[in-house]
Amino acid sequence: MCRALARRGVRVAPFKAQNMSNNSMVCADGAEIGRAQWVQALAARAEPEAAMNPVLLKPGSDRRSHVVVMGEPAGAIESYEFAGGRVRLAEAAFAAYDDLRSRFDVVVCEGAGSPAEINLRASDYVNMGLARHGGIPVVVVGDIDRGGVFAAMHGTVALLEPADQRLIAGFVINKFRGDVGLLKPGLDMLEELSGRRVFGVLPWRPDLWLDSEDALDLEGRRSTHQAALRVAVVRFPRISNFTDIDALGTEPDVDVVFAGNTRALQGADVIVLPGTRATIADLRWLRERGMDEVVLAHARAGRPVLGICGGFQMLGRMITDPDGVEGAAGASVEGLGMLEVDTRFSPQKVLRLPEGSALGHPVEGYEIHHGRITPAGGAEEFLGGARDGAVYGTMWHGSLESDGFRRAWLREVASAAGHEDFTPGTEDFADLRERRLDLLGDLVEEHLDLDALLELATEGVPPGLPSLEPGASR
Repeated sequence: MCRALARRGVRVAPFKAQNMSNNSMVCADGAEIGRAQWVQALAARAEPEAAMNPVLLKPGSDRRSHVVVMGEPAGAIESYEFAGGRVRLAEAAFAAYDDLRSRFDVVVCEGAGSPAEINLRASDYVNMGLARHGGIPVVVVGDIDRGGVFAAMHGTVALLEPADQRLIAGFVINKFRGDVGLLKPGLDMLEELSGRRVFGVLPWRPDLWLDSEDALDLEGRRSTHQAALRVAVVRFPRISNFTDIDALGTEPDVDVVFAGNTRALQGADVIVLPGTRATIADLRWLRERGMDEVVLAHARAGRPVLGICGGFQMLGRMITDPDGVEGAAGASVEGLGMLEVDTRFSPQKVLRLPEGSALGHPVEGYEIHHGRITPAGGAEEFLGGARDGAVYGTMWHGSLESDGFRRAWLREVASAAGHEDFTPGTEDFADLRERRLDLLGDLVEEHLDLDALLELATEGVPPGLPSLEPGASR
């Protein structure tokens, strides 16, 4: 919708009051926001900024998340605080929304999870809490590919209190496969039962993918070439910024898989240790599964290993956390010892957009980390990190999106892996992302009633929307 509206000349901004994701991005002013909102800003042709994602929760464990407020670190929140300890976060989110609304024609607000999470409604500021704050008309989007979409949509409205129900203006079906004519009777019945319209049905497009937001996107990118260079990415429990791998997935002769056990690592040409929000805990996880031995044997055989941010820190000698940034204060653990560097965590987070060169090509990236790297030997410098032969470590997320560097690095690691005939693709990654965003805009224009949605955004909630009781029909 951001791209479709922007192409119509509407000044549009994306907004998500709270995002829970370990995939994030650094804005030009140094603020950190969710990767999804950064891409949505590109779609809107707007400069990404902190107000577009005022609260970012980065899970460090199942019960604790690190908090980023308006682009800056703001401590941590425990799971037991979710029900009532988020007043300050709500205030920041509402202020950011009000600011954007004053500067743009339309603000497209993405919810989180389901608006019918009734156990959390009292403290909600992301879904209906936000809608009530701004008097925002709401469209419920259902992913029909996961099944149960009619029950989910009708049930969502029915579970809400009447004041919330009055803001639900209608529905959109997403990721539909097949003949829409077969779906129409269900759409008609949903409109009749709910008293709300369906604004359209977006088709499933298997060739369409965007910068990944969360673990639901960890499917890899498989090549159709039998002799493809096989890249295995370790699937850490707290994997973060795995959008670093997206550019490899666009290469026609590269096969990207995510590996959660030793078997999945076997036969890889290149092993990647990606970023993680819990470096020490995920290094322990790697060792408990014996995957560290596979990585070490792979490197000893002269085959390429790449570590990015937390993955790079694991490749070093020692990791210390004196202030308990990741958990227990004073934690210290030996790394894999593959690169002559040490890591020390600091409460002050590094957020920056570095530029440089490597392998004869310009490189851009972004840094988001608490770990400070200290070289301990004579390892060659490599993109804010270190290199020893075919073992590479970098603190620069996003570096593989630099096309010239990516192709040069792929040629180098392919040669080390025995693929002397490897030929990288010619696709410009930034252009490819733009074409994907334009395709999304095309799909919205073709399959949704965008005029009605724009009217909804500018005119507000239509009057007379009925209230529903659970299980009721009209």
